[in-house]
Amino acid sequence: MLFVGTYTARGSEGIYSYRVDPDTGALTLAAVTGGVANPSFLAVDVPRRRLFAVQETGPEGAVFAYHIDAQTGELTPVNQQPSHGAAPCHLSVDSGGRCVLVANYSTGSACVLPVGQDGQLLEASAVVQHAGSGPRTDRQEGPHAHSITLDPHERFALVADLGLDRVMVYAFHAGRGTLTPHAPPWAQVHPAAGPRHLAFHPSGRYVYVINELDSTLTAFAYDAGEGILTPLQTAPTLPGHFDGHSTCADVHVSPSGRFLYGSNRGHDSLVIYAIDASTGLLAYVGHEPTQGRNPRNFAFDPTGRFLLAANQDSDTLVTFRLDPETGKLSPTGHVTHVSMPVCLKFAVFPDE
Repeated sequence: MLFVGTYTARGSEGIYSYRVDPDTGALTLAAVTGGVANPSFLAVDVPRRRLFAVQETGPEGAVFAYHIDAQTGELTPVNQQPSHGAAPCHLSVDSGGRCVLVANYSTGSACVLPVGQDGQLLEASAVVQHAGSGPRTDRQEGPHAHSITLDPHERFALVADLGLDRVMVYAFHAGRGTLTPHAPPWAQVHPAAGPRHLAFHPSGRYVYVINELDSTLTAFAYDAGEGILTPLQTAPTLPGHFDGHSTCADVHVSPSGRFLYGSNRGHDSLVIYAIDASTGLLAYVGHEPTQGRNPRNFAFDPTGRFLLAANQDSDTLVTFRLDPETGKLSPTGHVTHVSMPVCLKFAVFPDE
């Protein structure tokens, strides 16, 4: 199953559920869930059949909880809680399904919402507020928490703050639902970079941050025991000859751990880098046009054979086949139309 979060300004009904053909990557619509404005970003708790969605609105955003019918893809609303900030744009759920972690873009804050045994979201157990600004006064006038990601051991939560040019590091305790500033409390990226999303290497040894404002990728070595990020490399996401306007959005490591991908909005492409498993360093492979405008989010299917790109401004989901040896992508010809797609989340539900 593929779940798609959207913006609802141009006719989208909300969250879309699709069945995925594992042989071709083609999508078939299974269900549509409405009733919420801008359910842009999603998180799925597969073992407990739960889905969580932000309502990306201001000045006070919210998070909604749903139960998933694994056979039909239909979502049943459970409840909602405030996100304790404006324009929540990203969330994640721990592997035990005990906590949902939320990043609020406009106010530069993050919160933890515990999850009850019945799947209900409980009142926030932790709220952290960032402070400061960056050198770009048009986009970095204050903090802008753009994503919150747990490390593979779920001991630390990393918050990419676009406004501060920092990846904030918090000690996370799922049982207590707490976020505690770590020491050191952040990793710095270069000025006016605008860190947005990040991806861990399957080994857990490296973290890759995509920087929205200057279209770069920052590679870090990651000490899982100490929660410390050490910068290794900065690489461009755009070809050298491009002189138009473009900003970055999403970043993912291939399931094999061999390749890194990042999306360019404006150049409308995915940049591809090979990853040196022994050093974490990146080597340029190429660019692949996303066959649409403003590629916001993208995701690998669970088999690792396909990559799906969400083109927000052309209202399409485009399926690509991944070459496991070269990392290059080729369009399959499968294009699915949905208004303003923002987030793609795959889920494999075991037969019951």
